[in-house]
Amino acid sequence: MKKIIYASLCFMLVFSSCDKGFEEINVNPTKPSQVGVTTKLTSTQLFTSGERYENWRANLIYCSTMMQHFSTTAGYWSGDKYTWEKGYASSMIDRIYGNAVKTVEDMLVQIEEEGQPEEMKAITRIMRVFIYHRLTDLYGDVPYSEAGAAYTDGVFTPAYDEQSFIYMDMLKELEESASVLGSGTSGFGAADLMFQGDQAKWKRFAYSMMMRLGFRLIKVDPAASKEWVTKAINGGVMMSNDDIAYIEHALGPEGINKNGNGEVFTADNNMRMSKTFVDFLQGDPRLPILAARKSDGSTDVADLIGLPNGLDSNLLEESTGETDSEAYAEPNRNIITGEDAPMFFQTYAEVEFMLAEAGERWGLAGDPEEHYNAGVRAAMKMLAIYGEAATIGDSEIDQYLLDNPYDSANALQQINTQYWAATFLNEYEAYANWRRVGYPVLIAVNFPGNETNGTIPRRLTYSTSEQSINKENYEEVIARQPDLLTTRVWWDK
Repeated sequence: MKKIIYASLCFMLVFSSCDKGFEEINVNPTKPSQVGVTTKLTSTQLFTSGERYENWRANLIYCSTMMQHFSTTAGYWSGDKYTWEKGYASSMIDRIYGNAVKTVEDMLVQIEEEGQPEEMKAITRIMRVFIYHRLTDLYGDVPYSEAGAAYTDGVFTPAYDEQSFIYMDMLKELEESASVLGSGTSGFGAADLMFQGDQAKWKRFAYSMMMRLGFRLIKVDPAASKEWVTKAINGGVMMSNDDIAYIEHALGPEGINKNGNGEVFTADNNMRMSKTFVDFLQGDPRLPILAARKSDGSTDVADLIGLPNGLDSNLLEESTGETDSEAYAEPNRNIITGEDAPMFFQTYAEVEFMLAEAGERWGLAGDPEEHYNAGVRAAMKMLAIYGEAATIGDSEIDQYLLDNPYDSANALQQINTQYWAATFLNEYEAYANWRRVGYPVLIAVNFPGNETNGTIPRRLTYSTSEQSINKENYEEVIARQPDLLTTRVWWDK
C-alpha cells in the first residue's frame, strides 16, 4: 500500500496542476505514457478528496458557513456573510478540472487502449460520476461531455452542458457500471484507497450514489426521482458503516496525502462552531467529540457555546457584549481536525436517512422509523473512524433516541436535519441536500454589503478567466444560467 501511495504521490507532484481556468485545465502537457491506471486511480481519489486550496475556500469558507456548521467574525470567510470573493467561489471548479477530471478522463482512454477488465472501467466510471456530481451540484451547468478532451479530441475551450443532461447521463453511468460489478476483487486492488478493489462495495456505492442523485430530482421531476430511488434500493445500497466511501489520509510527503480540511485547520484558527449547530447538538453525545472551547480546549458541554453567523468583531460586541470569539466553541482539535483525518464521500448514515425519506414519501424500503434510528446510530458510530476518543457507546445512542423519538408528523424535517448533522465537514453534500429539501430550517443573515440581499446563496460562481479565454461558451451558459450566487441550479428550481 505504501508503495502504491508513494508512486501516486510522485505522479501527483509531477502532473498536478494549480490551474485557474479551463484553457489551462484542458491542456495535457508532457503526458506520461507509462503511468499505470492503478496509480492513476489512487491519484484521482486523493485529488477528489481535495487539497487545502479548494477545501479552504469552497468547502469551508463558503459551504460550511452558509450551512451554519461553522461561523466566524473574520471578514474573508465570505460564506458566513454572503459576500462574493470570486476566486474563492470558483476554487472548486478551478482545481478539480485540472487534476481529478483530467486524470479520470485519461484513465478511461487508457483502460480502453490497454484492454483492461470491464470491472476496472466500471469503477472508473463510478468515480467519474462522483467527481462531476460535486461540480455540477455546486455550479450548475459545467463542462462535461467535452471536459478533459484537449489531448484526446483537441477541445481546448469546452462547452458547458446543461445540468439536466449531466444528471441523466450520470444516472445512466451508475446504472450501467453497477450492472458490470460482481463480488470479487478488482484489478485495482490495494491502489483503491476507498474499497481496496472490493467490487461489491463499489456496487453498493454506485447504487447509494444513484439514490442521492435520484433524490436531487425531487423538485423538478418527482416521478423520475421516485423511479431512480427505487432502482437504487432494488440494486442494493450500503448496508453498514463497513460500506462507507471515505479516504484514509496520512502525513505524506509535500502534503499531497494530507486531509485538505485538516490542512486548513492547521493554517486557520478563525472558524468557530455555529450557534445553529451547537444548539442542535444539545443533549447529543457527538457535541464534545466535535467541539471544544477555543480559549482552553474544554469539552464540558456547559462550556460549549456556538457563535452566531453573520457577525464581524464590531457586530459581535454590539450584539453580545463580547470583544472577541475566544469563549466560543471551535472544532475539536484533538479529534476531528487532523491532517491525517478521514475524508468522507458518502456514508451509510446518509443512506439510512434517504431510505427513511423514501419510506415517508413513497412507502418504499420498509419502516421509516427503523431507517431513521439506524441512520442516527450509524452517524454516531462512524465517528470512531477518527479514533478511540470519538467512540460513542450504544447506551448513549439508545438514550438519545429515547429522548428524541421519531416524529412522523415532521418526518422530512427531522430526517434531513439529522442528514445535515451527519454531513458535517462534507459541506458540499450538506449544502446540496439543504437546497434540495430546505432542511434544516436556517435563518439567513443580512451582513452589511452582502451580495444576496440577505438570502443564503444557491450556487457558487465560475472562473472570471472564462470571460476572456472561453468567451463564447461562457456567454452561452450565462445566458441560460446567470453567473450569480443567487441563481438556482436546474434541480433547485
